[in-house]
Amino acid sequence: MIFYKYLTLGCTIAVISISNISVQAQEYKDHVVLPEPYATKSSKVFSKVIGWKGNQAPVAPKGFTVSKFAGGLENPRWLYVTKNGDVFVAEAGTRIPKKKRSDEKDEFFASKSQNFGSANRITMFRDKDKDGVYESKYSYLNNLNQPFGMLVLNNYFYVANTDEVLRFPYHEKDSINRGKYEKVIDLPSGGYNNHWTRNIISNPKGSKIYITVGSESNVAEHGIESEYKRANILEINPDGSGERIYASGLRNPNGMDWAPGTKTLWTAVNERDDLGDDLVPDYVTSVKDGGFYGWPYSYFGQNVDPRHKNERPDLVSKAIVPDIALGSHTASLGLTFYQGKSFPKKYRNGMFVGQHGSWNRAVLSGYKVVFVPFKNGHPSGKPEDFLTGFIANAEKNEVHGRPVAVAVLLDGSLLVTDDAAKTIWRVKAN
Repeated sequence: MIFYKYLTLGCTIAVISISNISVQAQEYKDHVVLPEPYATKSSKVFSKVIGWKGNQAPVAPKGFTVSKFAGGLENPRWLYVTKNGDVFVAEAGTRIPKKKRSDEKDEFFASKSQNFGSANRITMFRDKDKDGVYESKYSYLNNLNQPFGMLVLNNYFYVANTDEVLRFPYHEKDSINRGKYEKVIDLPSGGYNNHWTRNIISNPKGSKIYITVGSESNVAEHGIESEYKRANILEINPDGSGERIYASGLRNPNGMDWAPGTKTLWTAVNERDDLGDDLVPDYVTSVKDGGFYGWPYSYFGQNVDPRHKNERPDLVSKAIVPDIALGSHTASLGLTFYQGKSFPKKYRNGMFVGQHGSWNRAVLSGYKVVFVPFKNGHPSGKPEDFLTGFIANAEKNEVHGRPVAVAVLLDGSLLVTDDAAKTIWRVKAN
């Protein structure tokens, strides 16, 4: 028999299983109750992707319709929608090394060697009548190096490869970009698991660009010196000058967006592995200029990682507690604020988060898109499931696909990339 204890802290409720000391934190305040490190052993449960057959599709709440926006893509990872409605998709994936480090346990360790599921291109979909259904598909850019983040700014099309940011001349009517590129900035590359992704976003004025760079390791096990310019959000000028660290201690930040009506940047962060099933919660958080978020010395504020006990108490003491916990090992990647008008009122200015799904947990977690309501630029409720059905058979660890990026079309519908199933889904309000 399993007994549960409920702890009420302000507006949050945490559920703790006394029989196995298991906690899956998923709160929207900063009062998150966490288990002790190693309360459960670290698990490796990899999902088996079986795809979608026939008319199968993810499941949205009542009042929405889910359809296939595009299929047959090669690892469609990230999305960017331009002001004229063109949809750009970065098709890129993790790489398998020729030889792993002797001390590297994670079989997803990546390096600059053999490609795995990485087309290294950006594909464009053009919807001329703006009805949410594209008429034309183009191979916009090719021969890139694990491209991820994209940005149109000042008549340039920026691409964040895993090792650099490039910019190409941008002309709105072009369907293929044959312009000569400029290198904007070099970035560190290689490293643990899927930490090859580099996202970019400009501030609303277009005067600064922000770049996510994930850690080289799980928890700096190869030495903090190997983490130069990593586990950070960098800030640069559009020409690459003025580089500085905007925020640090962010193990693997991915999605970024600005909260509507504010000047506050938000990001989705993948936390560390190997502390047990329910540590450490992935999260979304507002990003403070100069803020430190704990990695690798502490997690979720000032909870000390036992692998770095007593190493940097000065940094631990100022570690910022993230705003919203999203569950441990959910691989929360995509992030966008909904500023469309076709969804019901409750979704206006709220946040959608794509969860790619776990591998370091005994039971599959994530594999869905969640929604976080916002009011006046701040979270106003707990995360709730929005797009589900990706897990086909939990007992067999079978999944139809794995969601990643989320983006809003001009007609207000929501796009979701499903990189494992080579598909982009469209969610439309009825």
